[in-house]
Amino acid sequence: MEPIIGKSSAEWLRQADYDLDTAQYIFDGGRYFYAIFMCHLAVEKALKGLHVAKLFSEPPRTHSLTYITERLGIQIPEETGKFLAVLAGLSVPTR
Repeated sequence: MEPIIGKSSAEWLRQADYDLDTAQYIFDGGRYFYAIFMCHLAVEKALKGLHVAKLFSEPPRTHSLTYITERLGIQIPEETGKFLAVLAGLSVPTR
């Protein structure tokens, strides 16, 4: 069941997929800082889509991948957590 307000989980995931394709295109062009930014955006949107699907509510208005993951109440593998921390650390300076 999708919430009536805001974006559906499917829309969040559609946008995440599009942003990931964009990141690949930018990466292939050698624009690495922008590729990192788009990767962060793709992961953020995917997590927000999961938030909508799991909690049936609007996702938090934040760019913090860690915060969104904590709000979801999910356990992520250690390697994935490390990746999210590195991605966040690299992405924030590009904003």
